[in-house]
Amino acid sequence: MGQGAAIEGPMWIPPLWQEANSNFAEISNFAKLDTEGNIAGIWGAMSDVDENFERWKEEGKYLAGCEVADEARAPIGWTKWTIPAFKYAVIKCTQDSYQEIFKYMIDAYLPENNFAIVGAIQEFYNPKDDNGELSLYFPVDKI
Repeated sequence: MGQGAAIEGPMWIPPLWQEANSNFAEISNFAKLDTEGNIAGIWGAMSDVDENFERWKEEGKYLAGCEVADEARAPIGWTKWTIPAFKYAVIKCTQDSYQEIFKYMIDAYLPENNFAIVGAIQEFYNPKDDNGELSLYFPVDKI
């Protein structure tokens, strides 16, 4: 997990992924699996600095990791977040289209559909996708 200035995310987030990926063996036994035995999901989880899962302001926190069983305990050196339940507006993008798609959701799609963001936005990487896509989850309603 890391914390930094929101506008500098592209600088401080990639090293978090490098660290998580290089040490994944430490948590692989905790990873939630789908019905075919594959890792259910890789997440770039975000929260405000107080870890209330509010939207980033000037700074934010980011957790690079995988979905784990509810009862799993984080090993030493790892952090586990339990993200509150939300209803999400979800859209796919790539790293290259990330900023454009993010801006579209904030400036056009959400307002045009009378949605307001009610929490931190999350990134989902489907381990079965090898085309470089990810899904952005915009929380629009607390459950």
